[in-house]
Amino acid sequence: MCFHELIAKLQSAVDSRRSRALFRRIPKPLEWCLLGVVALLGAVGWTILAVLRNEYVNGVWFVVTALCSFVLAYRFYAKFITKRIIQPDDTIPTPAQQLEDGVDYEPNKQAVTFGHHFAAIAGAGPLVGPILASQMGYLPSTLWIIIGVILAGAVQDVLSLWISIKSKGRTLNEIVRQKLGAVPSLILAGFVLVTIAITLSYLAMVCINALAESPWAVFSVAATIPIAIFMGFYVKYIRPGKVGETTVIGIVLLILGIYAGGVFADSPYAGWLHLSPFTLSICMIIYAIITSVLPSWVLSTPRNYLSSFLKIGVIGLLAVGILIAHPQIHMPAFTSYAFNANGPVFAGELFPFLFITIACGALSGVHSLIASGTTPKMLAKESHIRSVGYGAMLVEAFVAIIALTTAISLNPGVYFSMNTSAAQIERLAGAEFSASASPQENAAAMVEAISENEHLSQLDGTPVHLEWKGDDGEMLTSTAALESVAADVGEESIVSRSGGAPTLAVGMANILQNIFGGRSLFSFWYHFAILFEALFILAVVESITRISRFQMQDLLRFTRVCRAFSDKYKRTVITGTTLASVAIWGSLLIMGVLDPNGGIRVFLPLFGIANQLMAVAALVFATYYLAQKGLKKCLWVPLLPCLFAISVTFTAAAQKLFSKDVNIGFWAAYDDAKSRISSGITGDALAHAQITVHNSFIQGTLMYVLLSLILAFVAICTYHTARHIAHHTTRAVVTK
Repeated sequence: MCFHELIAKLQSAVDSRRSRALFRRIPKPLEWCLLGVVALLGAVGWTILAVLRNEYVNGVWFVVTALCSFVLAYRFYAKFITKRIIQPDDTIPTPAQQLEDGVDYEPNKQAVTFGHHFAAIAGAGPLVGPILASQMGYLPSTLWIIIGVILAGAVQDVLSLWISIKSKGRTLNEIVRQKLGAVPSLILAGFVLVTIAITLSYLAMVCINALAESPWAVFSVAATIPIAIFMGFYVKYIRPGKVGETTVIGIVLLILGIYAGGVFADSPYAGWLHLSPFTLSICMIIYAIITSVLPSWVLSTPRNYLSSFLKIGVIGLLAVGILIAHPQIHMPAFTSYAFNANGPVFAGELFPFLFITIACGALSGVHSLIASGTTPKMLAKESHIRSVGYGAMLVEAFVAIIALTTAISLNPGVYFSMNTSAAQIERLAGAEFSASASPQENAAAMVEAISENEHLSQLDGTPVHLEWKGDDGEMLTSTAALESVAADVGEESIVSRSGGAPTLAVGMANILQNIFGGRSLFSFWYHFAILFEALFILAVVESITRISRFQMQDLLRFTRVCRAFSDKYKRTVITGTTLASVAIWGSLLIMGVLDPNGGIRVFLPLFGIANQLMAVAALVFATYYLAQKGLKKCLWVPLLPCLFAISVTFTAAAQKLFSKDVNIGFWAAYDDAKSRISSGITGDALAHAQITVHNSFIQGTLMYVLLSLILAFVAICTYHTARHIAHHTTRAVVTK
């Protein structure tokens, strides 16, 4: 709310008469000259990244190539969609104007709506997905992020927003009920509820892996709770409306919280916050219950306000850092893990697993819930649909490119050591693994083993190895390199810190310390990055837990399980549905935390498939909607990405269900663990096998449920689309 008010003030300045004179329309010849320069610069960038691929690639070219591609996409493809499909008419009142009530429906300025929408969709996905996918090399990830968002992700978002605008701001599920009936609406509601539970458990696990056994990180993140509460009371009661004062106080307190975390980590009391992943998962569950029940102004709004500032500030700072530091890229264009299923970070070949790993950075189905949720209730003009729906998704993809550039600028040996689970290190190190050795020694053995067995090489052609610059400028190798990284960031170890968040933090600190403060501030920048990512994730956990509660209430009311749920504002209803929704994703979270193979490695494919199956649902319904409106010549706009998403997700789901490889297939892992139990294993091996049996069964069952629901929904939409194509004639203008 406060974040939006600040943007509104900036927008009002731009709307002034003097400001409008500065932003007059650029003359056509000059516009085409500028677009020509952008196109040429983008072509040079693509040539360097995709064609030349010398032993030295500057990280700046990733930023430049992405920006140029996005500018051209927004100018041409987004304009085409706007002109041929959306056909905005600002004389028609939007739902925010028609149904304005000062609560749910309220028109806002374009910048305010854009800021809200971007803050809602830009969770942790664009940060961690590209980092995890880096194990396949930099080129596949770069291609999918840029091309995928232009042709798929932004298309889904803008069409979902447009459909909701044309349906009085209703949610996707409500529109489906209105257009197709109760049965497909009920199918979609059940699918969304399961998808939300998987998404929340995955994001919470990423946050936990970043905070586990790190007193400094836990202290800094925990400090944001009283800071946010103080800000909420300050701006509401102490100094009402003083947003600027509150902002300054909040930022200063955040910086002090990071510094105090370092002091606490060096104190005798550090053990109090040296928490295991399981303990942190319990804390996360309790936190989600409390924040979802409390009034939003107490904690959620001020904390999301801080999160919004950090999102924009840190990504901008990191982009500038890349342009100034111009880091050298070490990861090659392709690694052998793009073409086999033996990846240490996650198992699976480039197709289909790259595309489901980089979910939110290119195509995210969860966005359709937001684009048809609060955003259409804020839009003041139909002409804003293009910038909010298409433009915000391009910005999120830019965040993904920044995260990717940060990760691939690290030494590949350090990258693999951080993102490989302990169980996988033991498997990959083979005979060189020793139970009595330190994590750093075993990780060094693993890096050497995969370099020899997989013939992994860096961009300059040298074999992948561990390397890190020490305090005296000397280049350290092997175990000493990992120990130096841990010392630089102020942690005991950085080995097996999977999930992508710690890797991004190390990469950010490595870039920023070259510009601001030097090595003496390395640990500060690392924990600043951890705080930034944790706030990102916690804001999403809070918001989506509320959405999950709303979905559960709607589902219960619709199925008439209990008439008491008709009053969605009743405190017992809010508490009961919150506890039920948190219990679902909380149990999945604990299941992942206890998984001996690494929760991220196990849950990443499940999350990616569920997320993009949601995109399939949104795109197939958009195809139906266009057919129903008579826009048959434009059906290819949502249909092509929909067909691609179907091919990716169904292939990935089939491999996860039917593959005989225990590293890929859920049921293969289930059968393997059962056979090991039958062989008479004991001790930790028995406990790990029993957990694997339980987890594999749950994951396989969830996959069957998701596929069954989405197949039914796609079949219904396809049937109705075919009927409209057969009976309707093409119309040049959308029915208002």
